[in-house]
Amino acid sequence: MAEQQTSPLVVGRVAKPHGVHGELVVEVRTDSPERRFVAGAVLGVLWKSPGTRPESLELTAARWHAGRLLVKATEVRGREEAERLRGALLTVRSDELEGIDDPDEFHDHELEGLRAFDPSGDELGTLLGVLHAPGGELLRLSLADGREALVPFVADIVVEVAPEDGFVTVDPPEGLLDLS
Repeated sequence: MAEQQTSPLVVGRVAKPHGVHGELVVEVRTDSPERRFVAGAVLGVLWKSPGTRPESLELTAARWHAGRLLVKATEVRGREEAERLRGALLTVRSDELEGIDDPDEFHDHELEGLRAFDPSGDELGTLLGVLHAPGGELLRLSLADGREALVPFVADIVVEVAPEDGFVTVDPPEGLLDLS
């Protein structure tokens, strides 16, 4: 079984300040912004350089404006403080996530580290993560020969996903994993 993580998961990135009162423009990186970005929510802050503060933000407000999410936090009282947060990643802990009712849906962190096999049982490699591309999700695999490959996360190719057993079964079309 893949070990459950409690590491931080990115739900947003501070793009820039908005106005002079310390609002932040946030690039959303979660499927459920209505749960993550609400008054009273506490989000972790990952910085480019260690030792920078604050380590968390308590949101006092969140609103959509011109297609962008704007948030206000207790710790950010003006534009200068908001400017220092530019580029910081906003996180939640994986153990804070709600369960998913659909058995065919997964949180990204549940898939990381799973072993990938082909339908005949030969090991292909290890799942490094999930990329969310405009055309759909891609699994990032570290192949047994040291290369990396991107595999479309669709039922015709990823035929079995068993995080509780620590594996995925990938039936790649001809040429998908070949050297080019």
